[in-house]
Amino acid sequence: MSQIPTYSPIDPSPEVLEFLAARRSPSAKLMEGEGPSAQQVDEIIHLAARVPDHRKLGPWRFIVIRGEQRAELGQYIGTRFKALNPDLPLDRSVFESARLLRAPTVVAVVSAPVECLRGTPEWEQVLSVGAVCFQMLLAARAMGFAAQWLSEWIAFDEVITAKLGLSGREKIAGFIYLGDSTQGLTPRPRPDVEARITRLGD
Repeated sequence: MSQIPTYSPIDPSPEVLEFLAARRSPSAKLMEGEGPSAQQVDEIIHLAARVPDHRKLGPWRFIVIRGEQRAELGQYIGTRFKALNPDLPLDRSVFESARLLRAPTVVAVVSAPVECLRGTPEWEQVLSVGAVCFQMLLAARAMGFAAQWLSEWIAFDEVITAKLGLSGREKIAGFIYLGDSTQGLTPRPRPDVEARITRLGD
C-alpha cells in the first residue's frame, strides 16, 4: 500500500465534498467485470480501517471471499436455505446459492467487540464497525469501483456465520460487494434532514 501523506487538519477539500454529495451505491446484481485485484482489495480494507476507534481496539475483522470460494460458500447457503424453507420451490434455493456471485469480490465485515476494562462500551465499538463498512464504500468508489453494503438473512443465520468462523459475540456487520459497474447513478429521495436536526444555541 502506498504511503499516506500528512495533511493539516484544516486543509479544505472541495473535491471531497463534491464526491460525498454525489455518493450512491450501485446494485450488486448489476455489477460486472473483474473488479478490484487482490492487492486493491487489501488497499480498500486498509483505508476502510482508518475510522474512529476509541482506545484503538480494532473491534472488527474482515473475511474476503473471491474466486471459487464464492460458489462453494454459495452452495452451503443454498442448502441451508432449503433446510429452513423446505416447502419453497427449488429455484429459490438455486437463487440463494448464487447470492455471492453477484460481484467478483465480497468482503464480510465482522463486528468483533473487545472486552475493555477501561470502559469503551460495546456500543461505541459497534459504531466503529459501521464506520468501517461505509468507509469501504467510499474507498472503493474513489478507486473507480462499484461497492454495495448488504446484510440480508445470511448475516443473521447462526449456521452460516459459524461456517464463516464467527464465534462468541461476533456478528456480521455487512457484506460489501465489490466489482465494476457501468450503470448510471441518478439521485434518489433522501430523508428530510432538516426535520431531524435539533439546534441548541445560535
